[in-house]
Amino acid sequence: MYVAVKGGERAIEASWRLLDKERRGDPRLAELSVAQIREQLRLAVARVMTEGSVFDEELAALAIKQAAGDLVEAIFLLRAYRTTLPRFGYTQPIDTETMQVERRISATFKDIPGGQMLGATYDYTQRLLDFALLADGDGTGERADASGAPASKAARENAAASTQAMPRVVTLLDKEGLIEQERPTLDAREPGDLSREPLAFPASRATRLQNLARGDEGFLLAMGYATQRGYAHSHPFAGEIRFGTIAVEMELDELGEAVDIGEIDITECQMINQFAGSGAVPPAFTQGYGLAFGHSERKAMAMALVDRALRAEELGETIASSTQDIEFMLSHSDNVEASGFVQHLKLPHYVDFQSELELVRRLRAQHGMQERDHSEHQRDDKHSDHEEQAA
Repeated sequence: MYVAVKGGERAIEASWRLLDKERRGDPRLAELSVAQIREQLRLAVARVMTEGSVFDEELAALAIKQAAGDLVEAIFLLRAYRTTLPRFGYTQPIDTETMQVERRISATFKDIPGGQMLGATYDYTQRLLDFALLADGDGTGERADASGAPASKAARENAAASTQAMPRVVTLLDKEGLIEQERPTLDAREPGDLSREPLAFPASRATRLQNLARGDEGFLLAMGYATQRGYAHSHPFAGEIRFGTIAVEMELDELGEAVDIGEIDITECQMINQFAGSGAVPPAFTQGYGLAFGHSERKAMAMALVDRALRAEELGETIASSTQDIEFMLSHSDNVEASGFVQHLKLPHYVDFQSELELVRRLRAQHGMQERDHSEHQRDDKHSDHEEQAA
């Protein structure tokens, strides 16, 4: 046993060295820096921060580099590091209406207060490979001025407009009482902290939203797609999607007041859905909500779709799909748990398999004996038939 352990240890150490070599790639090429990943792979960084539950672009970029671009592994690394950090307290709730908006669109109204802001998006690209990016340089025609700001007039106008407060689109519907609005109450329960408490059922909406924010983007995207294909009572409209920067405040006991401790980039999505109402409640629109770190529109939209589907029981709708099953959805959305459970199959299972192998051999032997007994019985029956015919 000792020899096997020592041999396995040397093999594992050799695997680590080989992993470092494979991650580095061709040494004749310049090494990819953490700063480059942070600035040029921002969408990947945003996903790792969101699902890793840590807003730190540098650490997320480091995790991506260490994982050689495997985002699920990078999320695992960042979340593992998160467990080593002390908890100083909780920040104040953020008000996304105060966001310095870089992109803000609505699919429900053409004209909205503050206007539509397309910003930087792949929505209107032709999805053709840009071979100019193979050359050195950024491949864009945009040039910055001496201050580093975009030189185009439209870019400067957008930057100025983004500093203005932009009310949410759903406010337009709220003025007519056409959409539900969640407003804080004095007797509201304090939301739990899923990063410090295990998931338990039944789960409140606050807990569900935390779970979905940390959930795997691919899983949520597939489930959100399923809700649109009939696996939920859902006919969604993108009420508003906004991306930008928002200040974070924290109340310090020493000062007795909230102070600004920094800024974060977030993406928010409010999805609007029909609701038939009831005898006590008139027909109105309901909401699904999504929020993620960085520029993460696909994640925020999928999260909002799933959030609305999981409200089926609350709204008195029939639960007819897995997308509406809270326990199913929350128990399988986390990619760190899912990856661990799937990849543990690569670890040694020699003893388990040997017991299974012995069981199958024994069952096959019993099956063979039964087959032989059955064949002999058939031969005896045929012999008896021949004797009776001859008589």
